[in-house]
Amino acid sequence: MFKKTLLMFLLLFCQNQMVLAQIAGGGGEANPGLRTHAGSLKAWQAMRFGMFIHWGPVTLRGQEIGWSRGKQIPVAEYDSLYLEFNPVLFNADDWVQTARSAGMKYLIITSKHHDGFSLWDSDITDYDIASTPYGKDILKMLSAECRTQNILFGTYYSIADWRHPFYTTKHGDDPRVVDPSGMPRYVDYMKKQIRELVTDYKTRILWFDGEWEKSWNHQLGMDLYKYVRDLDAEILINNRVDSGRDGMKGMSGSSRFAGDFGTPEQRIGNYAPDTPWESCITLCKQWAWKPNDEMKSLKECIHTLIRTAGGGGNLLLNIAPMPDGRIEMRQKNRLAGMGEWLREFGGSIYDTKGGPYRPDDRIASTRRGNQIFLHILNWPASKKLQIRSFSESGIESIQTWNGQVVPWKNKGKHLHITLPENPENRYASVLMINLTGHSEKIISLKRK
Repeated sequence: MFKKTLLMFLLLFCQNQMVLAQIAGGGGEANPGLRTHAGSLKAWQAMRFGMFIHWGPVTLRGQEIGWSRGKQIPVAEYDSLYLEFNPVLFNADDWVQTARSAGMKYLIITSKHHDGFSLWDSDITDYDIASTPYGKDILKMLSAECRTQNILFGTYYSIADWRHPFYTTKHGDDPRVVDPSGMPRYVDYMKKQIRELVTDYKTRILWFDGEWEKSWNHQLGMDLYKYVRDLDAEILINNRVDSGRDGMKGMSGSSRFAGDFGTPEQRIGNYAPDTPWESCITLCKQWAWKPNDEMKSLKECIHTLIRTAGGGGNLLLNIAPMPDGRIEMRQKNRLAGMGEWLREFGGSIYDTKGGPYRPDDRIASTRRGNQIFLHILNWPASKKLQIRSFSESGIESIQTWNGQVVPWKNKGKHLHITLPENPENRYASVLMINLTGHSEKIISLKRK
């Protein structure tokens, strides 16, 4: 009996440790006492929806930022585009207002992509916005406007820099002669730039990228995480600061690696309501502006947001401003459509936890307190909805978002719901399941 009890204890302990390793974030194994700032993380997760912006001189050619250097655009031409970059119609107030109108609560902009161009007036390099014909400090204006409009300001910063003389990995048709011993000098350059972003521009999120190249490693990642947290104890840092990301799936899966949240790319992350993550997804096909680029439908955008929140993640939706500084009207209209839906149903997205139902193509759910918010993505013609029942809490009532009582009954392993004749919204409607107990007591469920 003692051996069985001990074995069960050890199994439970190992399972708990695995869960802790999945949930825990911070500075990695080299910094065991440096954990993710709990208050910053909670506030960020409650926001659920943010704007990603990829922008720079490359928009003059309509090609992809960074990746087109030395490929679609010759290196010499790409590197001289900043001498033509003059976005005279840039308006920080309009950009931030566009985010607010969409229901977005935070904003992340490419301060420096893989091409090395700095979108602020940096004291560390002349390859920056101050050296363009435009000359004005984009990040300074945008950071100030975000504070004015109560939008959290964050900056994307690429670890990879395919133009810098001391960065040791080449890309495309790169004419540089790489110095294998140059990486420490590049890291010093990078830290000085990051200090500017944190101390002078008050960035609240540092969104790293480019960590997959052989120039970067686990130790450098943990060191950089600690460096940033020493500058600002409350800042959030994504997991791309370190080398533990599982490709485009975006999750690190171990507390050995530094970072506060996972970063699935161009996909909705797997259901993980107890693990901080954020899907970064483009509104159009390309990250940077491209003329007549194919754009996602409003239905797809709304469903992507709902399914992301239902899985426990944030959505960072990318827009791509034009070379003159304006956001395309069609992109603004698409975002405004999302904002219209959120003005009605935002209470089912903001400040919620994903689950208990795992999202699929028919439903997604979020929860808060004694309520489950059941999002119906495809209204059944039969007006009948059958989902898995649960025993961890009783049900007091089910109603539509506008308060109409909805008939229901438990039968065996399923909850049978009789829906109204018509949905409240053409894209996605929400039912409120009012419980007798707390919603987080309910284990994860599949729809069927």
